[in-house]
Amino acid sequence: MMRRLFFILAAGLLAVWPALASDDKVAEMIATGRADEALAALRGIIDSSPNDAAAHNLRCRVYFSLGQWDRGIGDCEKAVALDPENSRFHLWLGRIYGEKADKSGFMSAASLAGKVRDHFEAAVRLDPNNVEARADLAEFYLEAPGIVGGGRDKAQQQADALLRLEPARGHWVNGRLAEKRKDFDGAEKEYRAAIEATHGSASNWLNLGLFYKHRERWDEMEQTLGHVRGAPLDRPDALVDAADVLIRTQRNLPEAVLLLRAYLSSSAKVEQAPLFKVHYLLGTADEKLGDRESAVAEYRSALDLAHEFQPAQQALQRVNR
Repeated sequence: MMRRLFFILAAGLLAVWPALASDDKVAEMIATGRADEALAALRGIIDSSPNDAAAHNLRCRVYFSLGQWDRGIGDCEKAVALDPENSRFHLWLGRIYGEKADKSGFMSAASLAGKVRDHFEAAVRLDPNNVEARADLAEFYLEAPGIVGGGRDKAQQQADALLRLEPARGHWVNGRLAEKRKDFDGAEKEYRAAIEATHGSASNWLNLGLFYKHRERWDEMEQTLGHVRGAPLDRPDALVDAADVLIRTQRNLPEAVLLLRAYLSSSAKVEQAPLFKVHYLLGTADEKLGDRESAVAEYRSALDLAHEFQPAQQALQRVNR
């Protein structure tokens, strides 16, 4: 298959085409979901420049996208060690610690939670205008128990800062806070305020849809997610996330397919929605719709980009039984 041929040729390509072995090129590979290609290029960069902090951060992010937390943590730690004043490096280290914590037992999760907090707080301290870091820190404060540094008052402080930097994000955090207080009417108002603040952006229709999902208001969820495909696309991955929700809840699978196809045909590809994941989700939708042949083709397309992506491996094995 083509991916095996790529591995055979990778070293030679890196030698004869130096432009490929650059952080910018690798970032483009990650954004388009070419995980195997990105890892091969990063291997060459790091072998020749082991103290390239950006390359270590990028490799961590590839492993993050693959769900391989243990393999990625070392690279994110290395990036922070090499450049401890980089807000974004701290943010990614906090994120991958957080994903590892979610899959760990109680004692390990408690230990990791402190690291998540420390690195999110460092990301905000180093760059107070880092909206992504403030949003992630707010979510940590919302979800973590007080013993590891969580607290709604701290989340509110981040919401207030976000309202000044990016009002829709501030409304989102306020909506999450209202949900925690079981003030569901207030939460809905905040999510709708975010939609108004962005003139109906895709990501904020998605957030309102997720609220309805949490409340098991299925018809309203489906109706709300129906706005995503035609909305101003502030975050291209909103198309993929909306499709994922519909697939998981088995609501309007044809619309999920249209959302994923819209992302594939768009010129905007982002790291948060790698193409191998999009093909996997298309395969999942096709399988649920009874189109086994199309499902197999999509799972194979996912593995051609990321041969170690376990969900696609497992799905292909299942449909081939």
